[in-house]
Amino acid sequence: MSACQLPPENARPRYGPGERIAVLVPVAVAGAYDYRIPDGMTIGEGEFVSVPLGQRCAAGVVWGDGEGKIDEDKLKDITARLDCPPLPDVSRRFIDWLAAYTLSAPGTVLKMAISVPAALEPPKPLRAYAINPDPPPFRMTPARGRLLSVAADGLARTTTELAREAATGTGVVGKLLDAGGLIEVQIPAAPALAHPDPERPGPSLSAEQAQAAKQLTAAASAGRYSATLLEGVPGSGKTEVYFQAVAAALKRGRQVLVMLPEIALSAQWLARFLGRFGAPPVEWHSDLSPGQRRLAWRAVAEGRAKVVVGARSALHLPFPDLGLIVVDEEHDASYKQEDGVIYNARDMAVARACLGDIPVVLASATPSLETVVNAGSGRYRQLVLADRHAGAEMPEIDVIDMLADKPAPGRWLSPALERQLKETLAAGEQTMLFLNRRGYAPLTLCRTCGHRFQCPRCTSWLVEHRRAGQLQCHHCGFKVASPERCPQCEAEDSLVACGPGVERLAEEVAATFSGVRVELAASDVITSPRAAANLVRRIEEHETDLIIGTQIIAKGYHFPLLTTVGVVDADLGLSGGDLRATERTYQLLYQVAGRAGRGARPGRVLLQTYMAEHPVMVALTSGKRAQFLETEARARKVAQMPPFGRLVALIVSGRDEGAVDETARTLGRTAPGHEGVQVLGPAPAPLALLRGRHRRRLLMKAPKDINVQVIVRHWLGRSRWPSRVRVQVDVDPYSFL
Repeated sequence: MSACQLPPENARPRYGPGERIAVLVPVAVAGAYDYRIPDGMTIGEGEFVSVPLGQRCAAGVVWGDGEGKIDEDKLKDITARLDCPPLPDVSRRFIDWLAAYTLSAPGTVLKMAISVPAALEPPKPLRAYAINPDPPPFRMTPARGRLLSVAADGLARTTTELAREAATGTGVVGKLLDAGGLIEVQIPAAPALAHPDPERPGPSLSAEQAQAAKQLTAAASAGRYSATLLEGVPGSGKTEVYFQAVAAALKRGRQVLVMLPEIALSAQWLARFLGRFGAPPVEWHSDLSPGQRRLAWRAVAEGRAKVVVGARSALHLPFPDLGLIVVDEEHDASYKQEDGVIYNARDMAVARACLGDIPVVLASATPSLETVVNAGSGRYRQLVLADRHAGAEMPEIDVIDMLADKPAPGRWLSPALERQLKETLAAGEQTMLFLNRRGYAPLTLCRTCGHRFQCPRCTSWLVEHRRAGQLQCHHCGFKVASPERCPQCEAEDSLVACGPGVERLAEEVAATFSGVRVELAASDVITSPRAAANLVRRIEEHETDLIIGTQIIAKGYHFPLLTTVGVVDADLGLSGGDLRATERTYQLLYQVAGRAGRGARPGRVLLQTYMAEHPVMVALTSGKRAQFLETEARARKVAQMPPFGRLVALIVSGRDEGAVDETARTLGRTAPGHEGVQVLGPAPAPLALLRGRHRRRLLMKAPKDINVQVIVRHWLGRSRWPSRVRVQVDVDPYSFL
């Protein structure tokens, strides 16, 4: 048996009346609590139970043998066994592993796995109606006739379904029931799911795609652990290639998880999946209603959901027979969860695949340096798609030196970019302007007294959203109506917007290009999957000429008529001292550039920059990505930074600034003194105030071969701090704010 493989599910221990068992509950406690099994009940490891917890009942999972820390006379009985499939062994092992890796309470990790407590009980049957085979005499009306015509197929339908199909009101259904034309029946609340068809033929693949698909299919068919990097230029058909692996896993009767960084905005991906497999996947993301989440969670637990596409939280769903994980856009920072249990879903997907002894595919046009190093060392297999599909060429990328080609005062588009946009629009093609900054302006100040509008709860400036008439904080959500006068000096007509956001850019475009149809694509404008799908449709049907977007429009979209992309501020993101600033900027700009020229018409990308000689700009314009990565890797290796060293951040926060400072100083005094281990700080975080909490940071740097979890656990164990202060641990930090 593989080191990653699990014992069969039917080998789970079972316990009988009177036995002591450990039950893990979804609260922030160090481990499981002991309970007793009451008379007349037997229960297996992994089953969901209801247990008394303080003054309430809580749902928990049988974790194994009790530890005997509670006296027998104080032991409480399990209240009930819940009617739900047991939590799979691999899910429980994953919870323990993730808790140990992130130094989190296992109960907190369990809470992510049972994020829909209502799903632990089966949904109640729905009330439905079918035609009465032996009806009494009753008065017929046109509306009743239409209802009976719909119900004539003998299928049971809900009131809403009947009324909709018969084009009548729901009240008519009730009256026909009273008259005896319909009878009431009960139907399962969980609708039958249409299963994706793996035998359905896919599109023709190029020789390069077919070779990569063959290797992924072999891995999915083997059903053993493997990690594969699928790297391909934008438009190379990575999705269709890993769809072949999805089909192979489905043919073996296994479940599949595909993770996307922003599933709610992936309308094209969902349409492509439906076209390939003839049925939609089960979706899992934050935009689902509670009822939809309940049905989705239950469908996964019961094995009825064959393919799930979701954001990072989908990794914690209770798959009983998961056979393949795909992490699309594996480099994306959205996979890093910064609150609660802090983890990187990409890395945890690899761990989950190893624990379940199944293959995992990491797909990206710009894989992270960590993944590139793992592929180079042989830990991951690497498959490369070097060419765009159907003969499309990669776009030409040029820089516009803003020191030489300056825009007019108060404007943000250079003359060169304006000329290119005009040429493209005149040719009947589409263009996109990329600016990774929401709203109208990132800062508002008073030209009379210099007052700057800052969030009262965060160390950040308020962003003007002129369309909404508000100043907003993008960190905590604080909003205030746009003022007419300065609150500091009360001067009128003295407030000035500094810098551009996408709204301000749209204003300039409207003044420059009359009659051009413009769309804004930002997260505060595209707020739902339906809005995203409508935006995609308008662009695909050429109801839009020019798209102005933030990073949400940079991921995976395919618009054949889009030939010109202009990056308004290519330098944004290069400052701030972030470890991955240059890597992230390169990835984002390369992905944005990849939206251009994906059809038959050639594409062109223009990067407005004040740093034309920066390595990122040189790498993008020269196409020497490998050289850029080698330089980046060499610098990290010399500094012993990830992926060649380990980092762990401690974030100390609280509403009492004095208590936060004292706790941070205590942690600094008790910092580990192991050889090769260095602790920086404490120091105020760049966001020293966030959501009303003062924040201080410490950063531990260690060699690659050191078990940082053991060191940090010992470090925290010998330190004490007041309960009103929170100390969060971020193993492998991505954000340094």
